[in-house]
Amino acid sequence: MDLDPPTLALVIGTAVGLLITLFGLTFLVTRFLYICPPSEIFIFSGKRQRLADGTTVGFKVIHGGRAFRIPLLETVSKMDVRLFGVEVSVTNAFSRGGIPLNVHAIANVKINTNGRHVQQAVERFLGMPEAQIQTIAKQTLEGVLREVLSQLTPEEVNEDRLKFADTLMHNAKDDFDKLGLELDVLKVQHVADDQKYLANLGRAQIANMIRDAQNAENEAQQVVSQAQALARQRAESAQNQAEALVLQKKNGFRGDIAKLEAEAKGIENEALVAAETSRSTAEQELQRLRAELAKLSLQVETVLPAEAQAKAQVARARGDAAPTIENGRASAEALGVVANEWAAAGEHGRDVYVLQQLDAIIAAAVERVSKMEIGTVEIVDGGDAESLSAVLGAFPRGVARVLEETGAAMGVDVRALLRAADAADVRALLPPGPDTMRGGSR
Repeated sequence: MDLDPPTLALVIGTAVGLLITLFGLTFLVTRFLYICPPSEIFIFSGKRQRLADGTTVGFKVIHGGRAFRIPLLETVSKMDVRLFGVEVSVTNAFSRGGIPLNVHAIANVKINTNGRHVQQAVERFLGMPEAQIQTIAKQTLEGVLREVLSQLTPEEVNEDRLKFADTLMHNAKDDFDKLGLELDVLKVQHVADDQKYLANLGRAQIANMIRDAQNAENEAQQVVSQAQALARQRAESAQNQAEALVLQKKNGFRGDIAKLEAEAKGIENEALVAAETSRSTAEQELQRLRAELAKLSLQVETVLPAEAQAKAQVARARGDAAPTIENGRASAEALGVVANEWAAAGEHGRDVYVLQQLDAIIAAAVERVSKMEIGTVEIVDGGDAESLSAVLGAFPRGVARVLEETGAAMGVDVRALLRAADAADVRALLPPGPDTMRGGSR
């Protein structure tokens, strides 16, 4: 769609205006929006804020959030709320009892970000370097440390350092709350004194411990000696009782062994008698079995072979006669089938049969002539090879002779059948019907 120039200029102006407005808003957001990370606090100064207790301050604290700065009316400052380490060392701090002690401790301190305390930290430390804040925290802790040492004996300070550190943190809490600081961790690393009181105290304790250990060792040895004596006494008593019991058991065992030997002797005699009786019975049974075995052997060696031989002769005679009978029966059936076929085929039946069996008849004739054995043949030839040709042509003539004799035996002119020039001459010999089709396909 085409636009006229005024409309096109209006559209372009509107688009440019929107882009300028978008860039302006983006610039204002990035310029005046402040996002506070967890490790810092932002102080928006210039606008009065009412606190929960009803008091009014001229700043607002943001921790872990975001806020917009009002241009020309507010400024934004930052404070680091991460931990910083403070080394605390006091020398010649008098403990309870008047013993001066040297104590070295390490504390982790941070700006307190909770409620009213962060307001106090902002009022006291905003714009102050971290080193100066560390100095204030160190001086405060040293004063609290001297105060706590004056309430404890050297033994309490040295023996229970966890309790000592907890007492320090408890006494320093009020002062740190007023400053807006938070004491995160306090560890006492070293406690000593120039008069060697703790060392001497340790020697006395070590001597007492050695003495107590020696006394405990002596008592333990005495207890062990008493226990060993009692154990030896009990062992000797138990050994005597065991020996008496063993002797008593041996006497009882001897009586039991004698009784068992007597019973065993009686059982052995009974077993011998029973064995003799069983042997006699077995001898009788053996004689009976031997007689039965001789009887069976006689039957097996004489009677059964004779019966088997007689049955074998009968079976052999039947077997010898069976082929002859079966062959005659089969030949009769075959001749009957052939006669029936010839009768069904008509006057040319014999010719058809010979024609169907021509391959077998020729093969039989060739085999018959091939089986002829000829000794030495002497050929007298006049030089024209007629005599050699007559000898070499004797084999085909012999086969033809056999075929003629076979056809004469069956009453068929085999030579006429062989002279048939084509399949039409052969079909002329065949009668119509299914057998003709079978003979023609042959």
